[in-house]
Order: sequence, then structure tokens, then C-alpha cells
Amino acid sequence: MVKDAKKVLRKIKNAGAIFIGEYCPAAVGDYIGGTSHVIPTNGNTRFSSPLGAYDFLKRSSVTFYSKDALRKEKKFIEILSEFEKLFAHQSSVRLRFKNMKDIK
Repeated sequence: MVKDAKKVLRKIKNAGAIFIGEYCPAAVGDYIGGTSHVIPTNGNTRFSSPLGAYDFLKRSSVTFYSKDALRKEKKFIEILSEFEKLFAHQSSVRLRFKNMKDIK
């Protein structure tokens, strides 16, 4: 506990759970306060957050590229996939432009 917890709070960069005030022990967070006691340890709060309801939601990423957009990026994808030796990635782009007039 500190004298001016709100002032100190602004200086905290990485923490899984922060309990402010003399009437807010960790037990409040663990049992009734709503914060999760399942928090990252070993300094992992630099890149990870406490367990929350959002961790149980399923989400998907959606990407759409037009023919023109893929044509513009084709060379970059070919270069990167060649470097990473992911030749199926390279083929997946090239197959969409099998007909040479499509490449222009």
C-alpha cells in the first residue's frame, strides 16, 4: 500500500492485477471483485494479460484481396516465400495468374 495509489498507478507499466486502497486486498480480486487471479507470472505481463471472459470467445480473422491488389503484392509474396522456402505459398499466388495476360 502507498499513500497516493492513483499517482503510483500511472507509473505502473506491467502488472497482471493491481489492487488500490487499504480496503482492497487480493482476496477481493480473487473472489468477488471481478478481476482474475489467473495472472501472468515471471515477467510475462510485458506481453500477456490476465485470464478474462474474452479468452473464451472464438474469433476469426478475415482477409479479402482483389485481383489488382494481389497483382500489386505478387512479387513481394514470391520473394518472401522463396526466402522462407514456403513454395506452396509461392504457388498459391502464381496459380491465380497462370494465364500470362493476367500478370500485366
